[in-house]
Amino acid sequence: MCGIAGFLAPEGQNASVIKGMCDVIHHRGPDDFGEVFFQVSDNKIEHKDIGQKADLAFGHRRLSIVDLSSKGHQPMAYKDYWITYNGEIYNYRELKKELEALGHTFISNSDTEVILAAYDEWGVDCQHRFNGMWALAIFDFKNKNIFLSRDRFGIKPLYYWISSEGVFYFGSEIKQFTTLPQWKAVLNHQRSYDFLVWGITDHTDETLFKDVYQLRPGHYYSIELENVNFKNSNKINSVKWYDLVVKDCDEGFSAASENFKALLKDSVDIRLRADVSVGSCLSGGLDSSSIVCLMDQILKEKKAKNIQKTFSACSRVESVNEKKWIDLVVENTNVDAHFTYPEMEGVFDNLRDITWHQDEPFGATNVFAQWEVFSLAREKETTVMLDGQGADEQLAGYHIFFGARLSDLLRRGRVMKFVNEVSQIHRNHGHSWFWILAQTASNLLPFGIKNSLRKLVGRSHPDPDWLNYKDFNVERSNPYDTGARGVKSLSYAQMTSTNLQMLLHWEDRDSMAHSIESRVPFLDYRLVEFVMNCPSEFKIKGSQTKRILREGMEGIIPDKIKNRMDKIGFATPEEVWVRQEAPELFREKVDQAIRKSQGIINEDFLNLFDDIVARRKPFNFVIWRIISFSEWMQVFDVTVDRQKK
Repeated sequence: MCGIAGFLAPEGQNASVIKGMCDVIHHRGPDDFGEVFFQVSDNKIEHKDIGQKADLAFGHRRLSIVDLSSKGHQPMAYKDYWITYNGEIYNYRELKKELEALGHTFISNSDTEVILAAYDEWGVDCQHRFNGMWALAIFDFKNKNIFLSRDRFGIKPLYYWISSEGVFYFGSEIKQFTTLPQWKAVLNHQRSYDFLVWGITDHTDETLFKDVYQLRPGHYYSIELENVNFKNSNKINSVKWYDLVVKDCDEGFSAASENFKALLKDSVDIRLRADVSVGSCLSGGLDSSSIVCLMDQILKEKKAKNIQKTFSACSRVESVNEKKWIDLVVENTNVDAHFTYPEMEGVFDNLRDITWHQDEPFGATNVFAQWEVFSLAREKETTVMLDGQGADEQLAGYHIFFGARLSDLLRRGRVMKFVNEVSQIHRNHGHSWFWILAQTASNLLPFGIKNSLRKLVGRSHPDPDWLNYKDFNVERSNPYDTGARGVKSLSYAQMTSTNLQMLLHWEDRDSMAHSIESRVPFLDYRLVEFVMNCPSEFKIKGSQTKRILREGMEGIIPDKIKNRMDKIGFATPEEVWVRQEAPELFREKVDQAIRKSQGIINEDFLNLFDDIVARRKPFNFVIWRIISFSEWMQVFDVTVDRQKK
């Protein structure tokens, strides 16, 4: 796990900028630093150790995880290739054996060298053989080509920016561009609207910074040096190499549950491959409990001497406190448990640092709870952490999937089944009849009617009075309206275009801010493809979500956790903080945010805030979004361009 940087400057660039781009992400790789430069002239490429100017440069900050020796140093060379790479290829041992049989030799025990050999052997098709997470750049010295690639689901980040002089820069974090003398932070109107109104980021290749883009998940970009010209261009045309194909399977539920268990266990097992300590996040929910219990089982089977450390965020507000569930897992496993209790004061004390590390504003204070968990793990000298991201999206774990499930039943004419399941959801989860019917209707009604109803009941809608959108060149629509109309399509949308990439962004920045590698077993592509192709009823039915996970974990996780119906996660009592503990403080922060928003947000938002506190309108995380957005504008000195994009 590391941080990468690079540039391609057909007319040359000051080589020293690479060190600046790497220094600012020291947290991603405190163990080592490397850089390499190349000069291109008269159809000839020369490798340079250092110099005043270079046409091509790679930089790297290393967090040593696999092969801690100097042989794992990057940028790394292999035959005619150079690489700078961030991530882990978990099946590198199996690939190494296969490549050795094909005649390749290795001098290190790193997965980095395996990537280079795989690229030499299979070209761009090597991506399909990798099981892992990555963002990488490979320079093919002989064929004068640069290859940039990102993993299937976007677990690892890769950003780029093209200067007005036609220099192509790339890196692991947006803040790396702040070190470049030509770069200025300018607001992206459309993405800012999407965040402020709908609370979504990372759903396109754009960022909240104008002209800063990310290579999309499952995409690659190939640059031919002889034909390169980035002048008068600010965006590249990448190639999609991976597509999550959804099809039907004919397995029965019991057999599918067994296969699910085997796939998840193997996913956890190969993610234990490391030459440093490996621990786990533990929230007490189904996902993290499954990982912790499977890891415990694997360590016992291998008679491992090391004890798994778990790290949990708890709360002194009982409604969001999962301590009793966490304790159940701890009592049933051989783990060394550690706890943190995030408090409201800590949110504001750490807000500037979190914002700097996140690169963009974030939608709720639960990011702070995750921040504290990784901070505790670093304090306890744990370098790798397993976490449960990606389970809810593919396993229909969020309660909004109830609406998708019920609408599926109505479209199929299963009226009696619909009535029965509505009753179960109301009885077992406490959702009101209105909530259940509204969720169902949202999957059946046209977008225009849905948005009108959202406004009527005080929910987010496309035209809020508090946003001066006349100054924005934006499309005022709901980015969550992806056309998803059932369980499968909603799950696909969450995996590829809405929820997942945003959550992975937060996970990456919170973990790497503390020099910790976070691994997500539920996003093993073999598991994802299997689950996505299972019938919807295997995931959600009646009032039960994640059915195949619950069945597969029978006898592995405590029964009380397997059968629990509520869902919390690493949450903070944000509503309690706003409405009960410190409404005056939050109103003051909102007022400051409005005044520092450069005219984007107006005073009408204070009326909305007062209505939410007085319970005249339902609680809405938009309060935090306003505060976070303003802090982001200040931290990165973002200016507002009032002209059209």
